[in-house]
Amino acid sequence: MSDNELSRYRELQKVHEKRQTIAQAAQNLNLSARQVKRLSKRLKIEGPIGLISRKVGKPGNRQLQRGLKEVSIGLIRDHYVDFGPTLAHEYLFERHNLPLSVTTVRNMMIEHQIWLPKAQRKKRIFQLRPRRAREGELIQLDGSEHEWFEKRGPYCTLLSFIDDATSKIMFLKFVKSENVIDYFDAMREYIEKHGRPQALYPDKHGVFRVNREGALSGNGMTQFGRAMQELDIRLICANTPQAKGRVERRHRDLQDRLIKAMRLQKIATLEEANAFLVSFIDDFNKRFAQPPQDTINAHRPLLLTQNLDRILCRKTPRQLSKNLTLQYDNVIYQIISERSSYAMRKATVEVLESKDGVVTIEYHGKQLMAVPYHQMQARAEEVSSKELLTKLAEKQKYRPRPGCCHPWKRGLRGFSKKRPTVVSCC
Repeated sequence: MSDNELSRYRELQKVHEKRQTIAQAAQNLNLSARQVKRLSKRLKIEGPIGLISRKVGKPGNRQLQRGLKEVSIGLIRDHYVDFGPTLAHEYLFERHNLPLSVTTVRNMMIEHQIWLPKAQRKKRIFQLRPRRAREGELIQLDGSEHEWFEKRGPYCTLLSFIDDATSKIMFLKFVKSENVIDYFDAMREYIEKHGRPQALYPDKHGVFRVNREGALSGNGMTQFGRAMQELDIRLICANTPQAKGRVERRHRDLQDRLIKAMRLQKIATLEEANAFLVSFIDDFNKRFAQPPQDTINAHRPLLLTQNLDRILCRKTPRQLSKNLTLQYDNVIYQIISERSSYAMRKATVEVLESKDGVVTIEYHGKQLMAVPYHQMQARAEEVSSKELLTKLAEKQKYRPRPGCCHPWKRGLRGFSKKRPTVVSCC
């Protein structure tokens, strides 16, 4: 018997012993007089057992269907063992049509120790920054290096463009590493799809900002920064990851949802992943995008004077020598001009290098005829920290191996008194 049922038994015993009336017992038990009379009659006929609730031992009205819990737990263990409760609930409903609530799935996963709630952590307090009012006013840009294919494919980077006003995923692209060429390609696709945003908000990666203190050469602007200036897009570099928290939180969500979605689709290459991102972005934005404060879109179309082929490329100034030659990427180029040679001596020209490595030289916007004259000895290559793993993998891929007749294969000299005869097999 429960404590409530024991108190009823004591009060009814006083009524049977004529120590109090039914009205007094009803007032003490906070019941009606008719209910006290029913309980008193049941106590006389059945004894103390009659006061126990009739619902004890019977199935609840809101319990799950028989076998549904076991089926759900089996599916979660087989396919969604590392999913969160909310994401597991979505896949159970959409793929298996199981009528379960998020709370039910969470309780089942906690009960079977598949998922445990996070411990309460003391969070740092940062000053909140209000969202921009219109879509396209500020786009948060970042790259996330991660094992996106879970050993099924190469280790790669995901470039993310997140709108500050709506938290909408504007564009995603898988690339090998964070470098200026891949950012140029991603920016081209973004502008062709949405237009020119008013501002970009990346971190202080070397692609966006010159991080060398006291740099004397150059104009203090990277290739990407120069391109954004020509496109009239403001570039703002964040001081901390928390400052661009929307794209950082989207990376956290994508490293959970996108990885599992690609696992279910058995995607293992960059091409398949980039093709899958189109449908994934639409579904993700339908679930989590926020409406903007102002419905006017802040994206701007390209101007007639803005040619993406000339802007989104490597553009480097060079000064011609007396012989109308210049050096670029360890190659000396000879300029061939119809005008007098002295007219272009010491002139400053621009060297444009496309994604495919095609080099063109321009002077005041007009292309010059140039012939590669002499290739100099290559110097040490400068590689950023985020491109180091990719470059090392490429070097290992083409590293020559010594042949079977190489001296390394013959063993150590002087190891034996009589050296063995080496038979060539090359």
